Amino acid sequence: MKHRLALLQPIWSSLWKKTSRRAILTLFFFLSPAKKHRLQRRLRGREQLQTLRQADCAVVSFGKSGRTWLRVLLSRVYQLKHGLPENCLISFSNLNLVEPAVPKIFFTHDNYLKDYSPNGDSKADYRDKKVVLLVRHPADVAVSQYHQWRYRMRPHKKTLNRYPGEGEDVAIFDFVAHHDAGLTRVIDFLNGWAEAIPNMSQLLLVRYEDLRAEPEATLARILDFIGTPGSEAEVREAVAFADFENMKKLESGKTFRLSGGRMQARDASNPNSYKVRRGKVSGYRDYFTDEECAEIDAQVAARLSPYFSYGAIETAEPAEQATAG
Repeated sequence: MKHRLALLQPIWSSLWKKTSRRAILTLFFFLSPAKKHRLQRRLRGREQLQTLRQADCAVVSFGKSGRTWLRVLLSRVYQLKHGLPENCLISFSNLNLVEPAVPKIFFTHDNYLKDYSPNGDSKADYRDKKVVLLVRHPADVAVSQYHQWRYRMRPHKKTLNRYPGEGEDVAIFDFVAHHDAGLTRVIDFLNGWAEAIPNMSQLLLVRYEDLRAEPEATLARILDFIGTPGSEAEVREAVAFADFENMKKLESGKTFRLSGGRMQARDASNPNSYKVRRGKVSGYRDYFTDEECAEIDAQVAARLSPYFSYGAIETAEPAEQATAG
């Protein structure tokens, strides 16, 4: 019964939020499209602030930075510690309802809070929380966002988050290098956090590339920071559970289907529509000419805060052992 609660709680929570937002929007049917857009973002921002205030820890990342992979890694450790089934994917408080020793972790892209809270730019709402800031090379993020937008993103989310509209034809290089939804947005997000970090009391910076290079050591560091240390055996098994081949199998088998659409392909016949797609370090270089890569690298070097150490070109991996973004 308890395990069923852990599985169903994310569904109930999602349905309640969607129903509440729709009810409010219905009351304000007379608003212009632009005002409805602002209201939708404000409602989501209010939800994010309420969740953040209840959280024991926040995992903050721009979309497609490896959040789902980290979610599966952490979930597996807690599954092993507390005898939970492998299809119980952590979703804020669901595992905490079953086992109070599991922390309430708020996974967020920090993309709506500024539409509700006056502290959106300063990140002051996070200051009394443990924050794991998960980052990834902006060019890899932007390429992955392109595939997310083209193959997975729902039409209303494209409008809500100011991505190219449904049916628009945007080439991948134009999306990454020239569109506001590409490098510009990723770099602005990272720079905003770089400015706020000195005022954070408890923040752990985790680079996706380091998690890939040393998954066991990095996962152990994250667990220690959260306050739920994992044994060597638990960490080792979690890394094995969340490797590329098994993650693909879990997604294909819809193991986490009760956790929403984050771990389900939009089109089973199209590998680009899967959540677990590539995850390759410096994989963006496979999509562009040398000249295009040089333009992308120049943008990153010129605009991105040196705090993240992404000024130099990352070394490509010898093998494509991918993970979910």
